[in-house]
Amino acid sequence: MSSGQARRTLVHFAARGPAQRVFPANVRGYAQAAAVQDTKPPVALFGLDGTYASALYTAAAKTSSLDSTSKSLAALAEVFKRDAKLPLILNAPTLSPSDKSQIVQELQRHMGAQDKGDTVKNFLKTLADNNRLGILQGVCDKFTTLMGAARGEMDLTVTSAAKLDNKVLQRLEAAVAKSEYSQGKKLKVVSKINPDIMGGLVVEVGDRTIDLSVSSKIAKMNKLLTDTL
Repeated sequence: MSSGQARRTLVHFAARGPAQRVFPANVRGYAQAAAVQDTKPPVALFGLDGTYASALYTAAAKTSSLDSTSKSLAALAEVFKRDAKLPLILNAPTLSPSDKSQIVQELQRHMGAQDKGDTVKNFLKTLADNNRLGILQGVCDKFTTLMGAARGEMDLTVTSAAKLDNKVLQRLEAAVAKSEYSQGKKLKVVSKINPDIMGGLVVEVGDRTIDLSVSSKIAKMNKLLTDTL
């Protein structure tokens, strides 16, 4: 499949219009076609960013560019980490076609030459055409989930109030790997910082959450007091 055909695939599965009216039928048709060609995403994702990430996965699989697409999106994810204002810019309702074109060109520059077959370039243009650039960060995150699932990996997300030392993360990874929570899969550690938890940790493994945060303990204590009084 050519890069032009890949883009048309993305346009077909991410057409204009309200998500609740357009996507369900398209997703059903997309899933059937993907199953035939063995390009179906390894896990089901939800939300608009999940729908676009799944469509991108299929387009990349059909053009044998999953690896380069993953690297390109990883590069874009780093841009989001460095520039806190980028989501605000991408979500601005006043973006003109010229603005969107310049944004796409700038994002391409950050990807470098690793975008095989212009798969991500065409995807970015699709997002711009459909006024969906604002979901790009979510697409990057969910594409990582798809690639991890395809490799047999499982995310181990550790949220703390402050940055954790690498040795602490390694010990957590080793402990979870030996537990039933890992299901025998290779763990991919994702460290997040959220000052709102006040202290302690929130550990997410697959679809399980272990909340050991201070904020959670305070909330439970407040509920106990409220129920008692």
